[in-house]
Amino acid sequence: MTSKFSTSAKTVSRHRVDASGIHKELDHVIEERAIAFVYNGISHAVMMATPFDLEDFAIGLSYTEGIVSSPDEILGIDLVAREQGIELEILISSRSFSGLKAKRRSFAGRSGCGLCGVESLKEALPGIPQITTQASINIAALRKAKRGLNAHQVIRGVTGSAHAAALCSCEGEIILVREDVGRHNALDKLIGAMLRANHSLEGFILMTSRASYELVSKAAVMGVPILACVSAPTSVAIEEAERAGLTLICYLSRKDEMVYSGKERILNSLEADVS
Repeated sequence: MTSKFSTSAKTVSRHRVDASGIHKELDHVIEERAIAFVYNGISHAVMMATPFDLEDFAIGLSYTEGIVSSPDEILGIDLVAREQGIELEILISSRSFSGLKAKRRSFAGRSGCGLCGVESLKEALPGIPQITTQASINIAALRKAKRGLNAHQVIRGVTGSAHAAALCSCEGEIILVREDVGRHNALDKLIGAMLRANHSLEGFILMTSRASYELVSKAAVMGVPILACVSAPTSVAIEEAERAGLTLICYLSRKDEMVYSGKERILNSLEADVS
């Protein structure tokens, strides 16, 4: 992976207007580029994403979309600069490629709802995996992770506008973080990084966004037992979490977290609040 692709912020000029007048100054904004996923020479998807941690992105999306069932089925990843964006040229096994062609699914990019390009209602909401991993967390650990996340958000610290997905231990320690302009991209990057590092799933994932059905689906595919989001859930996110047996916690920005499914994994004792 070449360093020239590993960019997350762009410097632009802006004008600040205040009581003393109009002042020109510099600003750092998050970079967003078209990222094309090309499998064995065949274009499959184009995503708008932050061009950072792209190898993790390639692995994570390939896994959560069911294109590969293991990182071992990805034989190589090349990043190619194009005038319009970046191509991820991903070489996958012949078995995986045959399965991809059989799906006959080609979408022109996901929107915030994540449904652009699907061809049927059945495809829009496919069967969701059942969570078999057992884990439980104390609310104190959840709050500890939330308090500590800002220090790990490097891109957000520079631009103020990146979503983050964090893998956290059951004790609230932040193990791994990935960021992107899109919340689902951030989660795919995190999942890709987890697969590459072979991290265990004993803890939980923390997201700096609302809880959408797509985040729940990706977490379930990975076998993550607990998903915590700082904002509100959607109705389908709750339904999918219940179907998967996934614990969904929302409104972490408040003092009273809301558990929408899987409350049996939550220990409500706040004794010895982790600092």
